[in-house]
Amino acid sequence: MAPAVHHRTATVSGLDVFYREAGDPTAPAVVLLHGFPTSSHMFRHLIPALADRYHVIAPDLIGFGQSAMPAPQDFPYTFDALTEVTAGLLRHLGVDRFAMYVHDYGAPVGWRLALQDPDRITAIITQNGNAYEEGFVRPFWDGVFAYTDAPGPDTEGPMRDALTLEATRWQYVTGVADPSLVSPDNWVHDQALLDRPGNDEIQLKLFRDYPTNVDLYPRVHQYFRDSQVPLLAVWGANDEIFGPEGAKAFSQDLPGAEIHLLDSGHFALESHLGVIAGHIRDFLGRVRA
Repeated sequence: MAPAVHHRTATVSGLDVFYREAGDPTAPAVVLLHGFPTSSHMFRHLIPALADRYHVIAPDLIGFGQSAMPAPQDFPYTFDALTEVTAGLLRHLGVDRFAMYVHDYGAPVGWRLALQDPDRITAIITQNGNAYEEGFVRPFWDGVFAYTDAPGPDTEGPMRDALTLEATRWQYVTGVADPSLVSPDNWVHDQALLDRPGNDEIQLKLFRDYPTNVDLYPRVHQYFRDSQVPLLAVWGANDEIFGPEGAKAFSQDLPGAEIHLLDSGHFALESHLGVIAGHIRDFLGRVRA
């Protein structure tokens, strides 16, 4: 029988934070941190695949999924702020040490959690969760950095295009050898949340804050070198946002990093769930996370 998955909400700093939780709370914890433009929904199948052995927690970042979506004037919408709320949720749940799975936006949140308290992190699984400039694929990032360097009407247009249904679907199916493996429910679900009134301004604020993540990379690399934290990269090699060179780059600072390039795209879980879950179970079993 598959482990039960609970859908819960906690109040952190006055904000409702939604999270999915499964497994024995006394078991080793694994925290799953989602990316843009999705939510913990991306882990709906992975959670039960791990919960027989681990205490699995997958929160929705503020402004995403079922978590609170305060107006931009009421919440800063920076990656620092997203991290603080996530850290508050883990404190609320009494999660002191944990392995983390990071994807896309979840990576800079995870790196900040690690820099706050390196000893809390028992292991890292990164699935197209970038930490190196080598990972940025052009021309996708040209438009992002043009906007962050000079926000204005001319540069904002491509960023608004990134919030459309066509762009959301593109993220899911690009690079996937058999797109029929990817349920359309994914982009329909994500787009409904992106299309909520006011969410466009939230996403634009986070786009503008993205360079702070790149600025953090030298500290993240030093953390890797100092800690030699066990790291598993299970990476969609055909991703046109974070390419395979981003996965390989982890070995620069973590010579023991285990790197698996999969014939998939940005949301590799949708086509390679069994493969990724198998790698995670093997990896965490060996590092005792």
